[in-house]
Amino acid sequence: MTSASAGGVPDIASLVSEAKRRVSSCSTLAELASSEAALLGKRSPLSEASRMLGSLGQDERRRVGRLVQEARRDIESALAERMEVLHAAERAAKLVEDHLDLSEAVLQVASPGPGHGPLARGRLHLVQRTRDELEDVFVGMGFVVAEGPEVETDWFNFEALNIPPAHPARGMWDTFYLDLGERESVLLRTHTSPVQIRLMREQEPPVYAVMPGRCYRRDTPDARHLPTFHQIEGLVVDRSISFADLAGTIEAFTAAYFGEDVHSRLRPAYFPFTEPSAEFEVTCTICKGGGCRTCSHTGWVELGGCGMVDPAVFEFVGIDPESWSGFAFGFGIDRCALMRHEIPDLRILLDNDARFLSQV
Repeated sequence: MTSASAGGVPDIASLVSEAKRRVSSCSTLAELASSEAALLGKRSPLSEASRMLGSLGQDERRRVGRLVQEARRDIESALAERMEVLHAAERAAKLVEDHLDLSEAVLQVASPGPGHGPLARGRLHLVQRTRDELEDVFVGMGFVVAEGPEVETDWFNFEALNIPPAHPARGMWDTFYLDLGERESVLLRTHTSPVQIRLMREQEPPVYAVMPGRCYRRDTPDARHLPTFHQIEGLVVDRSISFADLAGTIEAFTAAYFGEDVHSRLRPAYFPFTEPSAEFEVTCTICKGGGCRTCSHTGWVELGGCGMVDPAVFEFVGIDPESWSGFAFGFGIDRCALMRHEIPDLRILLDNDARFLSQV
């Protein structure tokens, strides 16, 4: 029973209060839809109040009509808010209902026949495990891990790294370009160096970070090269950073990852984004430095490149090279797996041979 005001018009405030209580008590969308029809439909008390307006005087009709419209808006708002809450609850319930428990478990055959046992579990690929281990080593040395997109623009992949269009150094990278935008403006990144550019643009120095990820080059597969490979790069930007800091970091990493009996050495090299630059090699873990096919009988295996960040690169990202200095290095995760586990040929990593994958 709803109280009525003068002239037989229902008490609008009471209508709104009762309507809100009814809306808040709805626990399903079906209940809410039924309540909406009862509260705002043609036979609702609010509609009856609207039909009574014709029997009122002009001033009273204007006042009551305004109250009816405000009441309708209040009820519609309460319905909309409750609908949003119930929709969210139903989505959450649906997610719980559809949830699959993928936690670690060994699947057992219900009734194994002769010669059959429990189904074997899979495991992380050797490259992913190597990446995780490398990240752990560098995090232990005080670095943070940063990531970026695999599809890059020419500016981030080349130009900001001091490699302008038509520069001869671009021949060092056999690039996969994508048919997007202007010709040769979008590509599959050839190294993870673009992440360094993005990081320096977004973060004020000092910077101590490593950037792992997948890279692409039009290389012919052989024992030490793959067209799709994984790389990890490091970047340090701080005050008074020297080449000695770079050499010490490389040696500390080599000993921490490969063992105390494996060492590194630096040889002069050229990279357009570092000056001076070097290639760093580590003792061949296959032959222990004696010489074999993997190390081309030198006793050393090239792991990657490194050097002091070129001041031109700092200028591209808005860092003052007079106040800050830094070094960068990069090497292949796949090649680290090769060295760490004494694998003679990188192509084995892509063969999906169950016998090999079960060994490592």
